[in-house]
Amino acid sequence: MPMKGFAAKAADTLGIATLATCSKDIYILLLTRFIRMTAYGSSTLILALYFQQLKYADTQIGLFMTLTLIGDVAISLALTLVADRLGRRRILILGAMSMALSGIVFATISNYWILLLAAVIGVISPSGNEIGPFRAIEESTIAHLTEKERRSDVFAWYVIFGTLGTAGGSLACGWFVQRLQTSGWTELDSFRVVFWYYTGCGVVKAALSLLLTKACEPAPKPPVSHDPAEASHEMQPFLDTSSPNQPASKPPPAKKSILGLSPKSQATLAKLCMLFFFDSLASGMVPGSLVAYFMNGKFAMPKGTLGSIMSGAAFAASIGNIFASAISKKIGLVQTMVFTHFPSAVFLALFPFPSSLTVTIILLVARSVLGSMDQAPRSAFLSAVVLDDERTATMGIVNTVKTMSQSSGPLITGVLAGRGHFWVAFVIAGALKGSYDIGLLTLFVRHEAESKKDAQRAPESEDSDEESEDEDAQQAPGNAGR
Repeated sequence: MPMKGFAAKAADTLGIATLATCSKDIYILLLTRFIRMTAYGSSTLILALYFQQLKYADTQIGLFMTLTLIGDVAISLALTLVADRLGRRRILILGAMSMALSGIVFATISNYWILLLAAVIGVISPSGNEIGPFRAIEESTIAHLTEKERRSDVFAWYVIFGTLGTAGGSLACGWFVQRLQTSGWTELDSFRVVFWYYTGCGVVKAALSLLLTKACEPAPKPPVSHDPAEASHEMQPFLDTSSPNQPASKPPPAKKSILGLSPKSQATLAKLCMLFFFDSLASGMVPGSLVAYFMNGKFAMPKGTLGSIMSGAAFAASIGNIFASAISKKIGLVQTMVFTHFPSAVFLALFPFPSSLTVTIILLVARSVLGSMDQAPRSAFLSAVVLDDERTATMGIVNTVKTMSQSSGPLITGVLAGRGHFWVAFVIAGALKGSYDIGLLTLFVRHEAESKKDAQRAPESEDSDEESEDEDAQQAPGNAGR
């Protein structure tokens, strides 16, 4: 019995119990993310090396990654803003097919500008992180399908499936490419095989997205009446408690922006975007592909070994993410985001300095474990601070801002690397991420505390209203003579 009780408690703490009760759509979204991230992980490991084999300079590699991210900004923002109107499932399928098309181009063509066009219009991840409209739509759908109290559990597993996919893709890609090369394949041809795998992942993802049900779509809004008399009648309260000489009035609805956000959401979004700008700029300066490129140039290791190191770091990040939801339940979403992310910023700044491969790997793994533990709490926090019908647009805008800020990162690193100062990029990135953590704690820790207090007051207010209604019913004339 004690063992059963411990197992049940562990399952609840780690979110396994929540995962077991999820709908089929949640499982499909988790699976498609895993497949997508295996593709990103495999291509990220060899992307910069692929351009190096095509004889392009470091500055051109950085420019490619920057322009790819800039192109993704406009397309992803447009798709996420209309996803709720056109259909979330349709946008996910469209994005998957764009991903497959990009893979075909990279597997068959060597021209720099054609590759750039395919990356801008299609979906190619230069960092190994999310790109395209997928994450905003998927996270909004998960929040739509999941109770608020259980969202952090599902988001944690959403992150875990992503990091496991990235790790698996990097590991398989590294050893597969090395095996092909020892069998007589050239480096360039072995890299092209990886992009064919990328294409297959896009096709499979599109097929799985077809299995999603209508429950993923937002609830339709009730039609607005154009009949003045009917509208006037609809605006009357069910129980008219106003005085006869003072007609009931309905407060005018808050005006929304062009993007469809209420004033309160706009203010919150502005603060978040300001903070995410610095964090994502830092991430863009040292994406996974450039970290692999830096380690390959510094230690000159086989591709299989490099892939094992990168995948090991991603696997370690998955283990850390398992506990992210449990920690956030104990200390809060914002505190979890900051207290795990800030040490990873320190490790990132120290990453280029050790001359020992072992110490470098330790810093990489430590940074990976802590650096990704803020993702699930961040998604849960974002889904909680905006209205339900604003969630997809808000997450799309946040991802767009993050991608925009990331876009200039590789270009900065490319220029630094071209001048022999690659290591400076890691120091700057660590400092920017640390500043983000301090700003997040300063601006939002009180916001979360006040939200919890409001949530606790709500049930008390409802109970008070029910007691008041009972007293009124007892004092009503119809009940006086009974």
